[in-house]
Amino acid sequence: MTADLVRRTVVLCRDLRSRGMTVTTAHAIDAIRALRCVRMESRERVYLALRCVLVARPEEMEIFDDAFAVAFSPPPPGAVENSVRVQRRSAPRDPAAVPSLSSWAKQEEEGGDGEDAEAVPAASDMPAVVQKDFSTFGADELADIQRIASRIARRLAARPSRRWASDRRGRRIDLRRTMRRALAEPLDLCFRRRKPRKTRIVAICDVSGSMDLYSRFLLQFLYALQGTVARVESFVFSTVLRRVTDVLRQPDYARMLRGLSAEVHDWSGGTRIGESLSTFNRDWGRIVDRRTVVVILSDGWDTGDPSLLGAEMEMLQRRSRRVVWLNPLLGSADYQPLTQGMQAALPHVSVFAPAHNLAALRALERHLLS
Repeated sequence: MTADLVRRTVVLCRDLRSRGMTVTTAHAIDAIRALRCVRMESRERVYLALRCVLVARPEEMEIFDDAFAVAFSPPPPGAVENSVRVQRRSAPRDPAAVPSLSSWAKQEEEGGDGEDAEAVPAASDMPAVVQKDFSTFGADELADIQRIASRIARRLAARPSRRWASDRRGRRIDLRRTMRRALAEPLDLCFRRRKPRKTRIVAICDVSGSMDLYSRFLLQFLYALQGTVARVESFVFSTVLRRVTDVLRQPDYARMLRGLSAEVHDWSGGTRIGESLSTFNRDWGRIVDRRTVVVILSDGWDTGDPSLLGAEMEMLQRRSRRVVWLNPLLGSADYQPLTQGMQAALPHVSVFAPAHNLAALRALERHLLS
């Protein structure tokens, strides 16, 4: 659909309104959508399509015919068409980057954002660390972890919602607002963008003895995640739950480790997942709402009461938007979640995924954003 055809349709709708016909913004949008269904080079088909949408009573036929003849008559040679002014104040300069009206109408119907999700890099470009002791990770590998965590955190923090907001610098045309303005003023393209949804991340990490192989690696991940955005709350537990958000915000990694050592006294101790989650729900449950993604990092080995774990997980699931359980053991091909703790927790888990290597962290982005 050409810009000239859109311009003439807008002029027609304005003229019909000035002549006393009821032509609303919705009618104008429907008229443009109707033109998608006909051959644009056929004047007769364009006439019939617009008449079907804009004429409601027989007595309006003559008014429509006169207005159509004016709006769709060829301009005199060399004339400058000033009846409609299209301003592109913040639009892309490349004409190919500006969507046609037919695509705008299709987007309006489908409600999609027309943007491809960022591709998740393949795991083939990462080192094979499935069998590696994570406590021996080098500085270059730590930088890779921090880079992945930063990307995940940034995208979660600004994850777009279903609601739209006007935006002069947006890349998506606001068709309804554009047409509403166009019926009263010179045509000015209005843009919109999705409002950012401020996602909160709550990370609860198991640092008990059974997690020794993985806890240092996962701690590095949490440290990078915590340092990226403010809306991250971090907790660790073995037999007792402790909030470590402020500790992980230390800019110096070595100082952070010293602070964590002073704060957590039962590192590599027993595992009380149910009791720890009970403490979280009681003391910190207020920070969890329907915009919160709760990420639990644990192998599921629990020495406590499985029924307590199940009840606390159910409460977390009700409060949050999503519960993601990352189990390092899930990276083993023969692993099955047969422990009582995992059996009690799984019915209340939205995503059950591995966390044993860097490739798993890359996949985590997809799990959290899906």
